[in-house]
Formats: sequence, structure tokens, C-alpha cells
Amino acid sequence: MNSFPGGAPLAGGALGPAEREASLAVLKASTEPGKELDILIVGGGIVGAGAALDAVTRGLRVGIVEANDWAAGTSSRSSKLIHGGLRYLEMLDFALVKEALHERGLILSVLAPHLARPVPFLYPLTKRFVERPYVGSGIILYDAMSITGGHSRGVPFHKHLSRRGTLRAAPSLKDDAFVGSIRYYDGQVDDAKYVANLVRTAAYYGAHAVNQMAVVDFLREGERVVGAKVVNHEDGSSFNIRAKQVINATGVWTDETQAMVTDRGQLKVRASKGIHLVVPRDRFQSTVGLILRTEKSVLFVIPWGRHWIIGTTDTDWHLDKAHPAASSKDIDYILEHVNKVLKRPLTREDVEGVYAGLRPLLAGENDSTAKLSREHVVAHPVPGLVVVAGGKWTTYRVMAKDAVDEATRSMDERVPPSCTESIPLLGASGFKAAWNKRNRMAEETGVHVARIEHLLNRYGSMAPEVLALITENPELAEPLPGADDYLAAEAVYAAKYEGARHVQDVLTRRTRISIEAWDRGVSAAPVVAKLIGDVLGWSDAQRESEIKHYLARVDAERLSQEQPDDESADAARLGAEDIVPLR
Repeated sequence: MNSFPGGAPLAGGALGPAEREASLAVLKASTEPGKELDILIVGGGIVGAGAALDAVTRGLRVGIVEANDWAAGTSSRSSKLIHGGLRYLEMLDFALVKEALHERGLILSVLAPHLARPVPFLYPLTKRFVERPYVGSGIILYDAMSITGGHSRGVPFHKHLSRRGTLRAAPSLKDDAFVGSIRYYDGQVDDAKYVANLVRTAAYYGAHAVNQMAVVDFLREGERVVGAKVVNHEDGSSFNIRAKQVINATGVWTDETQAMVTDRGQLKVRASKGIHLVVPRDRFQSTVGLILRTEKSVLFVIPWGRHWIIGTTDTDWHLDKAHPAASSKDIDYILEHVNKVLKRPLTREDVEGVYAGLRPLLAGENDSTAKLSREHVVAHPVPGLVVVAGGKWTTYRVMAKDAVDEATRSMDERVPPSCTESIPLLGASGFKAAWNKRNRMAEETGVHVARIEHLLNRYGSMAPEVLALITENPELAEPLPGADDYLAAEAVYAAKYEGARHVQDVLTRRTRISIEAWDRGVSAAPVVAKLIGDVLGWSDAQRESEIKHYLARVDAERLSQEQPDDESADAARLGAEDIVPLR
């Protein structure tokens, strides 16, 4: 166990119950003389987590609070891609594409090679002669822009395919759907897993991270923001946190959190809903993903382990932000467009899982969310408060850097520049060596090598920590019910190391059982409740409450997906109340 000056004890950046209590103690003590934080970050999505790591690795005293679970909002509901955005080239937004491609290469080769990997896509061509040189020149530029960053680009170069080559790569495509294609690569990542790892890395370097902690007001001294009042959802207690600067990184909730302070000079954020379908990999044959144009958005068909992720939509959303709902209309829209190119159409019966997320887009004059810029903005509306909004998941590190730069600009002491470009996430260092030892690890632990590879691709060089749990209790080597890809040990690990506080945290974010399993995690919920309840000290009543809540959530989501429009889908989803810990 190690520790950092003035901070809580740390054990490999763990976010377990003991570490949470230690961080709570530091945050509560921040109102005492000499114990004020340098920076308090509000919001535990990808940008907030990135800002916590950026600030703490500059030597600052940092706290980060999240009202729900890490990545519970937008950051766990993306297309799971790290990419430059081919369509932004067509909009002539070269700076955004270049920046995103630089970050893609960093994530793949330096920051998180254990969590991110290249994924191939076909860009289909439907017109002879004219389209290939036009699209090809764009993809050449896309590839060229990715090699200007001074580090590995992380993915292979593109390749032109004939119609026959296209059908060899994707035999389930209609024979007459395309005249050919261009195969290119982008990156893929489990977004929620990445955020949890990012928070852990920030904690490893000394940040004090607490989830289930909602900001209900900001502290003021005159015009200046000097901290926040928070409520701990776990026990209902409230207290104040003082900080020299507060960074608001609350995504689609930016307008609401800003309104606690001022109505002047506000950033305005519009929520755009995107939904995705998850279907089994065997429903159609293809060795590559697809990118398809629709009249409203770009549709991706993305390889995802033993599944495909298909999405997304792009529509305005003005209803509940915590639980955006996918309607029957949304699902039909995606099925209709993907079926235009498949020999055997997909039906509702093929859909294993559905998820909906909200993109935080900077409000503009244009009525179409699809045409709003994905640039980010950093503002300082009142002294002591920095707001960061907009942007893309892929460019989170740049957003975080810009926000911390702005926050530290007014500090008296000299603050070092950002160094996160060279700070790998926990599990990245030693990953390749661990991967090369996977057969020996299998022999030593008695765990099948395929399981070892699964753990390495989720935990990197920290996989031995999961295996140690199995050594202590061999029953944890069993897969979770209805979700053969995930081991019982991973649920225990989620609570002990990754900050999971509820059954839904494990089933929807630390694993992807809620969208990958046919029963959406219903059969796994009682087992997970028992496993993490032992770590978190739950009573029998708390376990039963957690199971009941999760089952109600699944029922509400299924019901919402049968509704014809957003309003009725939203009403159905809100039929399941949020979990409230028994006190």
C-alpha cells in the first residue's frame, strides 16, 4: 500500500469501500484551514475523469464527485468507437479530425492498449467510376492525418476492395447492394470500462474520487465559487467541499448545474439521443464492420465480441436525461436501414439488447442535431467555476487538459503543464508481457487460456488481481448465470477495486451483461447481489431490494422499447424508480 502527501491511502488505485471512506474523509476535511482542494471536479464521465487525472498529475490536490456511477450517463452509452470522424472531413472540419486521430493513436498505442484495439470497417460504394476516387481520396487524407502525431497510428492502412472482395469479406451482404468498397480501420473500446479505469488511475496518483455523491449547490463568497454542497446518496448525509477552482464536467446536465450559479454567459447544451441495438454475431456473416449512410445520420455495424452493435440515431431529446428511452420507432428505423443491405433481414427477435444515450451538443442556430459541431468549449462564467462542454468521447483528454488549463490560469502558484499524453492507464504498462505469458498463466491458475485472454483484454496487467480472487475462492472461476463471457470473480472485483456500489453498476457498466445477455441480466442479478453484497456489507433486505430494483429496470426498459414515440417510451422507462439504499 502506498500513499500520497495529504491524501488517503491507496492500494493500486482501488475504489473499494475502504478507499471510498478515506476519500470521503479528505473531502469533508477540505473546509478546515490548509486542507482546501486545489480543484473539485463535478461529473464522473469521460471528461470529468480525464480532468481528474490531468489535474492530479500536475501535482494538484484533486477531488472528483459523481451523482450516480462512474460513466453512468453519456460516457457508457456510445458506439464504443475511438475515431476521427470521417463525416467531419466532408464538413471540412480538418482540425477536429486531426485532433481526434491523434488521440485515437495515443489511446491505442500508449494510454490503453489493453482496453482499445483496431476494428475494420467497409465503406460501401454504390456508384461506379465517380464515387471510388472521391471517397478514396477522403480516406487517404484520413489515414495521412493519423500519422502526423509522432506516435504509432495504432491501425493498418485502408485497402480498396472490388465487389467480389467486398462479398468475400461480408458474405451476408446483398449481391447487388454495392459495386465495391474501401476497407479502413478505426479503434474500439469498452467506454464504461475505460472510464472506471481512468478514475482508478487518477486515484492511484492521489485524486479523491467518490461516486453516488450529488452536488446540490455551489458555495459562494461574493461572486466567487469556492466549492460545493454535496449529498451522499449512500447514507443521505450532506456536507461542504471547498476548492480553489471547480470544474463543471456534467455533459447533458451542464445547463442545470450552471443554473445553480448564474444565468449570465452560460454555455447551452442540447441533448441528442442515439440508440444502439445488440444482436448475436451469428445472425449474419462478416469479418468486418460496416458504415452506412442514412438520410438522418451515419449507421455503424460494429463487431463486438460475440455480438454486433448497430446504431445510431440522432434526434433531439427533451425528456428525462438520466434514463433516455429507445422507442419502437427508433428500433424500427435501425432495422429498416441495416436490412437494406443484408440478404437475410434482421427482426425484433434477433435483438438481444438495446441501449440509448444522449450526446451533449453545443446549442446552435441549426435545428438539426446531426449538423451541430462536435467542437468543445471551455468557459469561466464566474470566478472559481470552469465549465467544459461539447466535444467527442475520443478527444476527452484534450477537453480535460483545456479545462484544467483554464482552472489553473488564475492560481497564484505556478502549475506544470499537462502530462497525460505520456501517462498510461492502470493495466497498460506490462500488458504485452502479460499477454505473452497467457498460456503459462492458464497453466498456473487452472483457468482456460480463452478466459485468461478475456481478462487480459479487460484488465490488462491487472488481470492477476482478478485471478488472485479465484485462487482464494475457486468458485469465482464459474461464469455468471446467463452470461458465459463473464466470471463471478469479475463481479467481486468490480466492488472491491472498481467502485461498483449497486447490482446495476456491475451488470450495465463493469460488464455488459445488461445488453449482451438474452435475459438482460435477470438470472445473473441474484448471484451478483450476493457476491458484491459480501464486499459492501449488505443485509439480506438490501440484497433483495437490489434484485427487485434491477428486475423492475429491465421490465421498464423492455416496455419502453414497445412504445411508439419518445413521450410514451420515457413514461414507461420512468416506471422503474432509481435504487435507494436501505438505511
